[in-house]
Amino acid sequence: MNTQNCRESTDVVLGQEFLTWLWYQSDTAPGAFTDKGGAPFSVSMEQRIVVQQGQGDAREITSVTGSFSPLREARFGLGTGKKVSRALIRLEKEELAFQLTLKAEDFSLGSVKTPKLDTTDSVDDQDADALLLEKLYLLEVCTDLLDALYSRFLQLRLSPAWRDEVAHIGRWLTCFDQ
Repeated sequence: MNTQNCRESTDVVLGQEFLTWLWYQSDTAPGAFTDKGGAPFSVSMEQRIVVQQGQGDAREITSVTGSFSPLREARFGLGTGKKVSRALIRLEKEELAFQLTLKAEDFSLGSVKTPKLDTTDSVDDQDADALLLEKLYLLEVCTDLLDALYSRFLQLRLSPAWRDEVAHIGRWLTCFDQ
């Protein structure tokens, strides 16, 4: 295996572990997150999650979508060794709410929704620039929250406490079998 393939494999595994951990954390302590400045924010996994196991022809994928779905099939998949490969995530900080899809394989963001901008007044060129700057600011807030989440995950993942966290996740998964 060459270095590039090894790095890509490690990235995918870390991405899947991150999203799986994030689902666990958002389910057990959704408001227990803080940004880089220490301000609290909350995370929730929305009603669209993809879990997978294996590669190539042996790959098994379960995709679950539903407005008020308890995501049983995806949770069952986690219990059989699958990991989250894509998830719809909601981030809330103060009055701001963001929704985005995050892929484990390359940490790419899709369908990012930021809070709506106030465009009720007529928009001239200067206002259009201000709206663009406001949208870019909101995207930066969103990515900063994601950075804080991933930083917290990596700090835990690279520590001896990760073993205990895996045990907690295992117990969390057994709650769904009942």
